[in-house]
Amino acid sequence: MRSTKYCLRSTKVTAYAMRLLTLLIFIITSVGHSQTSPKIKSAVDTTYIKIGEQIQWKVTVDVDSTDQVFFPEGQTFSPLETVEAFATDTTRKKDRLTLQKIYALTQFDSGAYKLPAQRIEINGVGYFTDSMLINVETVPVDTVAQKMYDIKPLINVEKSNPDWWKYLLIGFLILAVLGGLFYWFFVRKKPLTEEEKEALLPPYDRALLELKRLENSKYLIQDEYKEYYSELTDIVRSYLEEDAHVSALESTTDQLIEKLELLRDSGELELDTDTIIQFKNILQTADLVKFAKSKPATSVAERDRKLVEQIVVKTHEALPEPTEEDLMQQTEYQEELERKKQKKRLVVGIASLAAILLIGTTIAGFKLGFGYLKDTVLGHPTKELIEGDWISSSYGYPPIVLETPKVLVRQEVKLPPEAKATISDIQAFGYRSAIGLFTIGTTSITLNQEVEPDFGQTIEQIIKQFEAQGAKNIITKQEEFTSLSGVKGLKVYGSGKFKVPESEELVKGKYTVLLFGGKGFQQYIILTWLDDDVYAQEIVDRILTNVEVKTEV
Repeated sequence: MRSTKYCLRSTKVTAYAMRLLTLLIFIITSVGHSQTSPKIKSAVDTTYIKIGEQIQWKVTVDVDSTDQVFFPEGQTFSPLETVEAFATDTTRKKDRLTLQKIYALTQFDSGAYKLPAQRIEINGVGYFTDSMLINVETVPVDTVAQKMYDIKPLINVEKSNPDWWKYLLIGFLILAVLGGLFYWFFVRKKPLTEEEKEALLPPYDRALLELKRLENSKYLIQDEYKEYYSELTDIVRSYLEEDAHVSALESTTDQLIEKLELLRDSGELELDTDTIIQFKNILQTADLVKFAKSKPATSVAERDRKLVEQIVVKTHEALPEPTEEDLMQQTEYQEELERKKQKKRLVVGIASLAAILLIGTTIAGFKLGFGYLKDTVLGHPTKELIEGDWISSSYGYPPIVLETPKVLVRQEVKLPPEAKATISDIQAFGYRSAIGLFTIGTTSITLNQEVEPDFGQTIEQIIKQFEAQGAKNIITKQEEFTSLSGVKGLKVYGSGKFKVPESEELVKGKYTVLLFGGKGFQQYIILTWLDDDVYAQEIVDRILTNVEVKTEV
């Protein structure tokens, strides 16, 4: 009985212990889980903005240091627009990380917008932030204090050239290079190289210098006897040819010895017989080395070099003193050499200058256009007009205000008797380029009666005037035109073959006529220019853009 009770008690204790162990495991697991679970917070700096202003949405994530966190990317805040996503700010505390990410958001339409919940991915699991309501208000406009105007028509503006300083810098660099080349090739005295200095030495000094260099060479050490004797005989032969005027380079050994003996016998070269015999032996040894592959002893080769040096010295001493004519010839020779060098420098300098100009012209041509470059260098009448100072002036009455490259000159107009019945006054102004077809003209006509002008009749008269001046094949188009001041008129334009003033030549040209008017008056502007003149076209476009007329007398 006691045993049974003991077993029951033991069973109860075991069951209690198991329940206690399970509880402890659950508590530990819960604590561990609570320590590793991420914490996410999000907030905005304001919920009310004006159109175009920005709000900053900030999300803070507290995670374990080993967790991988991915924040939203791209336009995930629609209908709000993402302006910028700032870099993530990270703070570490023991084994925990606090990550903070800020986004700049905006909206350009008024209203209430819901900032949607954003997905933060941590270790492949998605966590969502809270959504928020953002109110976007309009900017109030004071329509009482500020007047409202119609939208201005499109106008052509002059091309700006913000890169002018680059072209100026390139120009300075090109000038600096040209100046440097001119100094280098023409002004600077070029130092002579060692070879040039040696070439200017007298034949005797040059021969001794070359024999000394042969003595210090490695031919004999490297067993190169053929090269050694070839250079040795070339030195002495060259010396004899230059100083003794003996054709030694192209002569055989026997021929050379024979020439020396003849010079000795004639008294032109005072050499003793032993010297000539020694020289003959050296030349024969050299022939055997060069052609029979003979190899004398090193001491023999060194002795031959010394003997050749003695032969050069004795020959120099045996030569008669140079006459004044010889010295003059030598001076002329040196001057000729110097002239050749100067000529070579000049050719190189001119070639370099031509190459730089060609390269510079090619670069400028591709950058600015070869036609523009040609017109800039050679000049162009209408290009000079458009680049000059423009003048804004009023012409006639009712006034026509034009901005032109040159002031228009008053033209004398005599009314025929039959026109005086309808026309009270005519005021005309004009400008004509001395070259080409470019003309500008304005006319203001006051009528005797307050009647509307007949534009059709005016156009017909202008076309007849063109034809009377020799124009042919005139094409006419027309459309409505509005001046800068808002006055509406008629634009008639086209092309044709026009006669160049003071010439019988017909050229392809263009024309534009602007007509304005009201009761009792009429105004018109006439422009003509060559069809392929791009600068004249720019002038015309600029004039038409700034036309102002007044239609009240």
